[in-house]
Amino acid sequence: MKFSHFFGLSLAFGISSIGGTAFAGEARPNLPPAEIVARVLQANPSIQAAAGQVRVEEANRTRLEAGQYEWNVRLGAQQRRSSPATSPDERFNEWNAAIERPLRLPGKAGLDSELGAAGVALAETAHGDALHEGSRNLLKSWFIWLKENAAALQWAEQFSLLDQQTKAVQRRQQLGDAARLEAIQAEAALAQSAAQLAQAKVRQQTAAEDLRRRFPGLPLIAQNTIAEPTPIEGNEADWINAILEHSHELDFARGDTKRAQIVAGRSSRDRLPDPTVGLQVSRERAGEDKIFGAYLSIPLPGGARRASSDAALAQADVAGRREAATTQKIAAESAMLYQSASAAFSTWQASRTAAERLTRAAEMTARAYQLGEGSLNDLLAARRLANEAQLAARLMQLEALELRYRLQLDAHRLWDLD
Repeated sequence: MKFSHFFGLSLAFGISSIGGTAFAGEARPNLPPAEIVARVLQANPSIQAAAGQVRVEEANRTRLEAGQYEWNVRLGAQQRRSSPATSPDERFNEWNAAIERPLRLPGKAGLDSELGAAGVALAETAHGDALHEGSRNLLKSWFIWLKENAAALQWAEQFSLLDQQTKAVQRRQQLGDAARLEAIQAEAALAQSAAQLAQAKVRQQTAAEDLRRRFPGLPLIAQNTIAEPTPIEGNEADWINAILEHSHELDFARGDTKRAQIVAGRSSRDRLPDPTVGLQVSRERAGEDKIFGAYLSIPLPGGARRASSDAALAQADVAGRREAATTQKIAAESAMLYQSASAAFSTWQASRTAAERLTRAAEMTARAYQLGEGSLNDLLAARRLANEAQLAARLMQLEALELRYRLQLDAHRLWDLD
């Protein structure tokens, strides 16, 4: 990019950041289009893995509904040898066969079906959470890139001003109106700004490459202006309730509690073992005796079944306490996010005011120097302070926008993809 074009962009960027107008007709300024975000996130491997886990749980639900209650066939063969005292020895080939199957006691099938459905619901919640976390990461990486863009543009503007200042001092020196020391000071300030600009460009390229690698297909087209943030509407309680209502993390904790309760109920039912019924037929004494029968097999429950049931009940209690802890954590994080977003707006306003005043002070110092009423040191110091204030104002403006969007994202009012 040519420096003149780069400076033009920085000038437009700077005017907006300090005293520009907001995007009145755009609902989501400084963000990539929602349809592109949706496409990029759906192609993310971690989100695709979460979607695949839903299919795993659907298959697991089918397995639980069917149960491990399968028909079992038993076959046997034997040879009988009879040695009566009054007759010769006799040998008989005999065989037996049986078919059996465990029976699921009443109430267990319904719990197995509920357990399978709970697993599917958890997987779907995890998929939604993966989408939400992907959206968070994309928003964070996007604004890191925007901030590095803003820093590079600001340093380009500062370099341009100092370059003009250095050339003016050099001309004054040639005319005998400035000392050699002033030329050296101007050149040193220019070299420092060139170094800062080079570092800013490296950070900008690094942020762009990181964003491109993490989210392939996301167009890295930054707008030349930054939208003015607006105050956060609504009170803290409203935002906390909205975030809690749509929190995938909390939904997952609730689902985990529900599944643990179902497991506890199922384990309690297993304290009474399932019986096995079967039919058998046997052929004895070479067919002289044919036997048909039925049988019932019931395991005798022991301490292991009671311990398993007690463990499942304790696990359900643990899950409930984890749900309460998750609710507390999300409420605290939401309150902190709301406070940060609200404070960022007023901080940006103060930063903008400081930048405007320091910029005017630098302009007045420059005019005084041109009239021979000030020193170059005063001018360079004024430009340095103005540059730092402008950069801080731009970054704070982007910070306020990011926090506002993050608050909306957690409340599912931005990029609600699930």
